[in-house]
Amino acid sequence: MTTSIQIQKMGEVLTPMIKDGHERIIFAHEPVSGLRSIIAIHDRTMGPALGGLRFFPYSDEQSALKDVMNLAKAMTYKSALADLSVGGGKSVIIGNPQIDKTEALLRSFGKVLNDLNGAYIVAEDAGTSQKDMDVIRRSTRFVTGASTSSGGAGDPSPVTAMGIFEGMKACVKHVFDRDDLSGIKVAIQGVGNVGFPLAKHLHQAGAKLVVSDKNQDHIKTAVKELGVQAVAPEDIFGIDCDIFSPCAMGGAINENTIQKLKCKIIAGAANNQLASEEIAEKLVTKGIVYAPDFVINAGGIIHVAQELEGYEWKKVEVRVQRIYNTILQILERSQSQKLPPSKIAVAMAKDRLAAKRLKD
Repeated sequence: MTTSIQIQKMGEVLTPMIKDGHERIIFAHEPVSGLRSIIAIHDRTMGPALGGLRFFPYSDEQSALKDVMNLAKAMTYKSALADLSVGGGKSVIIGNPQIDKTEALLRSFGKVLNDLNGAYIVAEDAGTSQKDMDVIRRSTRFVTGASTSSGGAGDPSPVTAMGIFEGMKACVKHVFDRDDLSGIKVAIQGVGNVGFPLAKHLHQAGAKLVVSDKNQDHIKTAVKELGVQAVAPEDIFGIDCDIFSPCAMGGAINENTIQKLKCKIIAGAANNQLASEEIAEKLVTKGIVYAPDFVINAGGIIHVAQELEGYEWKKVEVRVQRIYNTILQILERSQSQKLPPSKIAVAMAKDRLAAKRLKD
């Protein structure tokens, strides 16, 4: 196993690391398996860094580096606000998961985790699955979310969906002063591993659903099982609805799409939903309430983090249900302080980290 930095200038890595408080960036390459990976460890104040492995065909290494660093920082805040004893980390493998993913490559990644000796613990993310965690587990013990037969807690996606549902109820309470979602219209962008179970929760609650997905199999399943309305991916942003729910890749809310939105609330599963902090300010101006993604989608990390303590579903359930109160608190503070909810959430997370540092 060899590690190497392939960025032309060291300052292109160290400067953003220092700015955002990252502890370590690890670049890993294994020529036989073809592994090209970056691991970002942001902050371990609360405990070892825990976060998912994203397998994605980035256009270049800089794009991969920027993504993994942003995701790792969000994991720090996510875990702090979920009151977990883990820190923030994330990893990416550069490549097409449909073509490049092999057992040898995943096991090579597991060996990199062994070199870190528990500083970073992996879970699944976009482009990886519970099955992949089982493979990685053959090379390392620093993995969560593997199948129950392999000693893990299983797929975190349904628990993420459960947390999104709790957060949506809080948003509806804040905006419409209602305690139920019956008749609430929700446009869901992406009905895959998280979006589909979220759609099931909403359907059972009596919500009206419009969905889109680039994967036609996902659409067919949602239409067949839930009777939802489906639209083309490019049309989902303009749906007149109460809640727009981004459940695909990050950056969905940007300078282009924000002009199309006809919703009162944004609440979804995707990480880094807003393309920039400026977008957060513009949502406030447009009167759209945004549930910070790293707060509302914490169900998955709550699920896998419990493995490290000895898995108990009741503890997971209680923590996931707390997402409702956390989102409501953030939105109330946002309204009173006239600041974007994302800024309020980050400030709350930083306060918890500072308190932990003082205690230690």
